[in-house]
Amino acid sequence: MYGRTNYKQLIKIEFYDEKPGEIMKSICTLWNNNKRFILFIFLMLFFRSAIADWYHVPSGSMQPTILVGDRVWVDKLAYDVKIPFTEINLNRHSEPQRGDVIVFNSKVSENRLIKRVIGLPGDWIEMRDNQLVINHRQVTTEMIEEPASFDRFLGDRDIASYRTEFFENNDSVSFRTSAHVIRVSLQGASYLSSFEPQQVPHDHLWVMGDNRDNSADSRVIGMVPRTELVGKANKVVISFDKRNYYLPRQARYLRTL
Repeated sequence: MYGRTNYKQLIKIEFYDEKPGEIMKSICTLWNNNKRFILFIFLMLFFRSAIADWYHVPSGSMQPTILVGDRVWVDKLAYDVKIPFTEINLNRHSEPQRGDVIVFNSKVSENRLIKRVIGLPGDWIEMRDNQLVINHRQVTTEMIEEPASFDRFLGDRDIASYRTEFFENNDSVSFRTSAHVIRVSLQGASYLSSFEPQQVPHDHLWVMGDNRDNSADSRVIGMVPRTELVGKANKVVISFDKRNYYLPRQARYLRTL
């Protein structure tokens, strides 16, 4: 009995009751000694949450437009104004346009993705042997035969072809509004190269990667709800080359998408 009582006394824990005034004094001291650093951290988190952020691209689904290792600037105010640190939308002031490169939080893939907007609500989208068809009209494409800036980084013309794809306004076949480059594999058609016509429902987007045979986009994860939108990718801030000891790619600084 004596030993047991002594043991309890040895492991007895006494709690220290700090007075409220002393707690406030400690907080004030911490603030006074570190207020610049605390403000910097808060403003940085506020900025990244509500205004703009950067996105590290881990895969090649958007090649050649975006390369593996690119850090992409994302404008979070391009379409919506949200309460910082939340998904509460205060002002839906703009809508994505065909050709925009967007970042979104995909619930289906449980990941943050970056893709190009192909179909808007109400559009009919289909693909025949990597030939995109929007609202029953083939999208104009032109083969790129001459050397291009992306060749120095990819160097895969023996297994892939590159085409400029033009998006047209108001279903016109002659008025070209925007253009981007897509990559198509020469190693045989993939299961992604063709699909039947599908209509984009209200408040959804059809998105695709520019690397058409190697992209888990709307052909895999389905159409993207408008509520999953994070922002619009505007430019490459900096790019690190994994194959070259992660050195920066000089030619990609502040490259507009």
